[in-house]
Amino acid sequence: MPPAASRAGAPDDAETDASVILRSLEEPARFGEVFRRHAPALHRYVARRLGGPDADDVVAETFHTAFRKRHRYDPERPDARPWLWRIAANLVRRHHRTETRHYRALARTGADPVLEGFADRAVARVDATALSGDLAAALARLSRGDRDVLLLIAWGELTYEETALVLGVPVGTVRSRLHRARKRVRTALGSALPTHEESRP
Repeated sequence: MPPAASRAGAPDDAETDASVILRSLEEPARFGEVFRRHAPALHRYVARRLGGPDADDVVAETFHTAFRKRHRYDPERPDARPWLWRIAANLVRRHHRTETRHYRALARTGADPVLEGFADRAVARVDATALSGDLAAALARLSRGDRDVLLLIAWGELTYEETALVLGVPVGTVRSRLHRARKRVRTALGSALPTHEESRP
């Protein structure tokens, strides 16, 4: 007997996102399962880019938009992350100036606990607290397109293919933007980044 599906219509964690979204067309409350699965990771990603208060608004608007447009969801795509991250990415773009100011402020004031996670993954044998200001300054100087690719992969934990879907660009463009962004961040951070950073975060 399936573990959850048989219990009064409770969502089964084995169900794909596509299946849950399809069911939600008839039972709107089902869409709450999509929120439960993906809201925490999406909030962490947006908070790293914009800070906490704006992240709350962006995540709420992302799921509100997704709920309204769920009838357009492609059922051939079992994982809803690229779809949700694409909605969020469009909303984050509206905050481009806020995001840049956020990084510049971090560069001036020093350590930020949200940035430390990325620093720990991107930098070998370097104190994350000492690095975060330089990292924030480097991110502030990236173009919007390069920053989107770098952070969707490093913080959003998306694949190259998923990032291409989110941004609506070819995978080759994702790879070239990522290469350029990593090179610029490495140059800005000097010797802090190891040579193996060309590998996927």
